[in-house]
Amino acid sequence: MPLVPPGEVIEEPRSEAHERARKVDPRYTRGPLVRVAGASQQPEAEMIQALLLDQGVPSVVRRSAGFDVPDFLAAGPRDILVPESGAEISRETLYGAGLGSGVATSHRPDPRQVALVLAGIFSGGAVLALIAWGISQLF
Repeated sequence: MPLVPPGEVIEEPRSEAHERARKVDPRYTRGPLVRVAGASQQPEAEMIQALLLDQGVPSVVRRSAGFDVPDFLAAGPRDILVPESGAEISRETLYGAGLGSGVATSHRPDPRQVALVLAGIFSGGAVLALIAWGISQLF
């Protein structure tokens, strides 16, 4: 059985963006954006985006936190974000393609590591304040 009724003309895509939008499955467009993978540079991120789009999952690429050097536009790590409803199929697709090592299960840091870093910052600041106070007392 044909997917289009006889006599109906299939609209040709008007642009590359229009063609990509026709591939998106509406089931995978709901919810906030979540990180499902990481890429080491822009071309790798675009390849992952193409894999996800073949499954009907829309995605967004953003520079990873802490790496924003305008001189290196295509270099540096990237995060691949998808709507929450498409996260599960995205992870399955990436594992199936052999990209499981770059797939993120959670983007939240360990609270113990955060506490240790904050403790180090505050103790370092306290030591510097004591040194500055001691120097000011000498002069």
